[in-house]
Amino acid sequence: METHEFFGRSAAIEEEYKMEDRMQTIQSIKNKKVQIGVIPGHYATNHSHVNFYVDMTSIKTSMKMAKEAAAELASTYANTHIDTIICLEGTEILGGFLADQLSQAGINKGEDINLITPELNAVNQMIFRDNTQKKVWGKQILLLISSASTGKSIGRAVDCLQYYSGKLTAIGAIFSAIEKYGDISIHALFTDKDLPHYENYAANSCPMCKSGKKIDALINSFGYSKL
Repeated sequence: METHEFFGRSAAIEEEYKMEDRMQTIQSIKNKKVQIGVIPGHYATNHSHVNFYVDMTSIKTSMKMAKEAAAELASTYANTHIDTIICLEGTEILGGFLADQLSQAGINKGEDINLITPELNAVNQMIFRDNTQKKVWGKQILLLISSASTGKSIGRAVDCLQYYSGKLTAIGAIFSAIEKYGDISIHALFTDKDLPHYENYAANSCPMCKSGKKIDALINSFGYSKL
């Protein structure tokens, strides 16, 4: 490895640690074992600019935390019939534990709940292949998403479900800055009430951009890429 490349990587790692040093941990009010991290700054998503990066890595990757989080979400759907959970944005582990919790009590007790993840085609549309479409057609669907800030990702999923004749019954999220999508409430482990200073702006009206504050990182459901 050339020297300049090494020092370039070291600088990038150092900047990443600076971001991590700003991280604050927020615990769920109902269960202190369920936690997210938030890093204040200026971040760009596909849809908007936000002033916090919400780190949900542990809930999406840790078996223990995902299990605790699923138990918290499951109580919300005790009286909601669910056939299939559609997992978006890396929520498959959480979805698996949620299905298990739902099948243990309430209206879904003893039922077998399907878990599927849509595929994205060349134009970024969600699709289901022939072998999984039967898990959607005419089924009661719980849509599970990691983050809902504007509702656009949910809207894309709803369009997909309508095409495959799935019935959207419930929406669950790890973090949501919106309370409802259409007539359906979004039940989230964390909301913008847990981040009282959370702001979400259209890219062309972002006050941080107008004040000259540089973007710290590009963020999506996978994480962040420091600029």
